[in-house]
Amino acid sequence: MYLPRHFEQNDPAALRTLIHDHALATFVTLGSEGLDANFVPFLLIEEEGKICLRGHVARANPVWMCMRDGSEALAVFRGPDAYVSPSWYPRKTETGTVVPTWAYVAVLARGMLRIKDEGVWVRQLVETLTMQHEAGRAPPWAGADAPADYMDAMVEAIVGIEIEVSNLQGKWKLCQDDGPRDCAGVAAGLREDGTKIPVAMADLIERGT
Repeated sequence: MYLPRHFEQNDPAALRTLIHDHALATFVTLGSEGLDANFVPFLLIEEEGKICLRGHVARANPVWMCMRDGSEALAVFRGPDAYVSPSWYPRKTETGTVVPTWAYVAVLARGMLRIKDEGVWVRQLVETLTMQHEAGRAPPWAGADAPADYMDAMVEAIVGIEIEVSNLQGKWKLCQDDGPRDCAGVAAGLREDGTKIPVAMADLIERGT
């Protein structure tokens, strides 16, 4: 990933928060059939100073059969993003030296892939993922709400995957290469949109994170 220093995000807490809040990653692999990309919600696990990402794919998905344990894998997590209009920069009316761009935040996680075709492991993962994403719902759904034989069949139909993360990179492209006046203009333009994602981007730009 092209990563100019002023866009680099090195705060471990910020990286973990983005992964937690935007758990659906683009899971990229290079296997016997070539490059492949799948969309997988991952659970971030920290144990003994190591970071792992755990998820699952359909048993019918060939990705887990085309990959060997120890292969390198990449998970791309995307946070809010938004188009940035040149009209929002104060210097547009002063010099005209502005062009359109895109603001976004993202985390790339690289590491060693492990295939986890183990029923107990997969069931525990599903239960933990469910608890994480059902938290705050009233009442939260749980696996016990479905018939046991149905849940057994659903668990059997998936295969677990784990990435032992060796490198995390965060890119927060939030107009840091522009002056404070232009950043403020971009944030104001995004906020005028009034919808959830542009407003979230405006918040990030104003916080300067």
